[in-house]
Amino acid sequence: MSLILYSYFRSSAAYRVRIALNLKGLDYEIRPVHLVKNEQTADDYRARNPQGLVPTLVDEDRSIGQSIAILEYLEEIRPVPPLLPDEPAARARVRQIADAIACDIHPLNNLRVLKYLKNELGLDEEPRSRWYAHWIREGFVALEQLLAADGRSGDFCHGDRPGYADCFLIPQLYNAHRFKVPLDDFPTICRIEANCLALEPFRRAAPEAQPDAV
Repeated sequence: MSLILYSYFRSSAAYRVRIALNLKGLDYEIRPVHLVKNEQTADDYRARNPQGLVPTLVDEDRSIGQSIAILEYLEEIRPVPPLLPDEPAARARVRQIADAIACDIHPLNNLRVLKYLKNELGLDEEPRSRWYAHWIREGFVALEQLLAADGRSGDFCHGDRPGYADCFLIPQLYNAHRFKVPLDDFPTICRIEANCLALEPFRRAAPEAQPDAV
């Protein structure tokens, strides 16, 4: 299997996929796409991903965009080791955690939104940082409750093996640290983060470990 991942080192969505690929022990080639330089708008890249976003996973003649779709694809083509639990209710819980991040927190704070706040609305760094911190904190308040109140949370988001939900949580925490969002009110989230970052698949996926890190 020859996999190519079009990625940007700070992209949360690409970071999720790197973690998943590493957890599954899959070999892949990173091809950087510099979002700040707008390389994602080039015609040759849009031919692979018409949205002009990262990540894009290429598996032979197939190009797949959107991190959730890619993780589901990886789970189907390489079911062992699994990212998702076996039981339907447990799978739903894990997807709920992931969707709370991917659908509710991340879209409000991605690079396109931050560029719009700066370039179109004229907001300087301080209000943009407040915007970022507000939506992370609001999302993490609910996520902390969801994780802390459920006995199925273990060393990781679900149980004692890293999986699907952790692939989403760790990149969002990277962003929280980058924008200096206080995390003292989220002990369960921080405990899971520490457990994840102790593992090699997460360390190899980290932004600072990528070939395009600057």
